[in-house]
Amino acid sequence: MAGRIDYYDDPSAPAANSMVPSANVVIENDTGEILMIRRSDNGNWAVPGGAIDLGESLSQAAIRETKEESGIDCEVIDVVGIYTDPKHIIFYTSNGEARQEFSILVKARAIGGELRTSSETTEVRWIARSELGGLQMDRSMRRRIEHYLKDAPTPYID
Repeated sequence: MAGRIDYYDDPSAPAANSMVPSANVVIENDTGEILMIRRSDNGNWAVPGGAIDLGESLSQAAIRETKEESGIDCEVIDVVGIYTDPKHIIFYTSNGEARQEFSILVKARAIGGELRTSSETTEVRWIARSELGGLQMDRSMRRRIEHYLKDAPTPYID
């Protein structure tokens, strides 16, 4: 299985050789639990998300990635933040790509589907806010979730 290594402000990180816009999606259920996936490429917990393909809008990518990774159908309702920190490098062991972070975090509403894993996920769960702090996740993902939980009136821009 190909792996993913996240570096943050690490002098041993490879130099970035690409930048790919991506969508991350945060969804709460009626009891305030957040939809989380456990990634198969590094074992970390995250909200669903992935690259925006050519010919696809941000909303289309968010909806597609959420369905592919979690089984949940959703509709995008807001922007939470834009993350472009050049200190965050994502290295893909399968092809040597060293990607500079470029992620747009959106808020969505679940409209159907059922929880299921995929080739990209080993677990999919609704997780209580009180349990989020104990989950293994990358620093950048934790920051995105923290910004969402702050419920700021305007999007975070980095």
